[in-house]
Amino acid sequence: MAKKYFGTDGIRGKVGEHPITADFFLKLGWAVGQVFANERHDFILIGKDTRISGYMFESALEAGLTAAGVDTHLLGPMPTPGIAYLTRTFRAKAGIVISASHNPYYDNGVKFFSVHGTKLPDEIEQEIERYIDTPMTTVPSSSLGKAKRVVDAAGRYIEFCKGTIPTRLDFDGLKVVVDCANGATYHVAPHVFREIGAEVITIGADPNGLNINDECGATKPQKLADAVLANHADLGVALDGDGDRLIMVDHKGEIVDGDELIYIIAKSRLRDKLLIGPVIGTLMTNLGMELALKQLGVNLLRANVGDRYVMELLVENKGILGGENSGHIICLDRTTTGDGIIAALQIMVEMQDSGKTLHELKSGMTKFPQVLLNIKTQAKPNLDGDEIQKAVKDIEKKLGDTGRVLLRASGTEPLIRVMVEGQNEDKVIEYANQLAEQVAKAHGCLN
Repeated sequence: MAKKYFGTDGIRGKVGEHPITADFFLKLGWAVGQVFANERHDFILIGKDTRISGYMFESALEAGLTAAGVDTHLLGPMPTPGIAYLTRTFRAKAGIVISASHNPYYDNGVKFFSVHGTKLPDEIEQEIERYIDTPMTTVPSSSLGKAKRVVDAAGRYIEFCKGTIPTRLDFDGLKVVVDCANGATYHVAPHVFREIGAEVITIGADPNGLNINDECGATKPQKLADAVLANHADLGVALDGDGDRLIMVDHKGEIVDGDELIYIIAKSRLRDKLLIGPVIGTLMTNLGMELALKQLGVNLLRANVGDRYVMELLVENKGILGGENSGHIICLDRTTTGDGIIAALQIMVEMQDSGKTLHELKSGMTKFPQVLLNIKTQAKPNLDGDEIQKAVKDIEKKLGDTGRVLLRASGTEPLIRVMVEGQNEDKVIEYANQLAEQVAKAHGCLN
């Protein structure tokens, strides 16, 4: 059964537009309470990022849960993976994250974690939706839920992050610039890296409710690159607004994306005989990463775009490592979900163990030029037409084994995404434009 409100990563949208309204969050909190409330002392965690609407939605969710007779533990601003960890370690019935991740401040959303620190299964999300569409009732006054603040949430998560790397290592003398995207890691990430011995220079750590992800963080890493060069740092760490994405910068100011970081971690785990199962990427994972892993004897499997699908393939294939080029990196041998801080720590461990710079570590993989074009459509996209398929096959033939073509419809916008990848950048650009023109022509639209 199709879900009405939940997408692949929870519920997300522009604040004030359905369903991202205060009254919807009130009803959502009540619905969640109906699904998870079994015993009087059950409780649910609520955390959020730093966008201004989080205050409103936190209160609305709390009120809905209270009306359902469920206690609430409020974490305040916390990274999404930190909420996953605390849900598991507190043995809460569920964890709720109020965040729109890497989106601008005027968006917001909500996603959930189970008692195991993993995303909720489809059947639970569908059950929540069923209650959203039923009349809301309030339990008797004697059965109302209570709320309390968890004052040491950040400290608990900081210690957990530090515990994912060996205590034998000393990072004294390593200079790191950390960009917190004015988001949920602003009071966590600098402490983690400082407390393992690194010299830390922090940027993007002054949230005001309106500047989350604003020209900073994992989606806009140029400011970090500039800061690394200006401070003669050894590396830079860029997180997104809720802390589940990681992009890094090497000492030369070059940006290191999720594919390159996953490759480095995979090679490290393989050397230490700790890599289990295949590495999981997505349809957008660079072909250069696939070929570099193949040279190591490591298989890459591709999931649909989205960390939820990466996780499904990891579990299905009993793997421990996967992610996306956007910086979602899942290390299941360390935690239960994508975590930017923990992924960065794994890279830093490999730098120490190998004695190599981040620039040297990433050199084992050569990224292929990749061009992605978006074609706006006015009707439901049809990618199976004869002309489009002929154009795809013609380009695939020209690229041979050293290139890829991918056409896919966006799941959230009226767009067709055209991706061409290959060794020759000029040819990749030429083929991508040719295919985009053919797609636009077939749909009667302009690029």
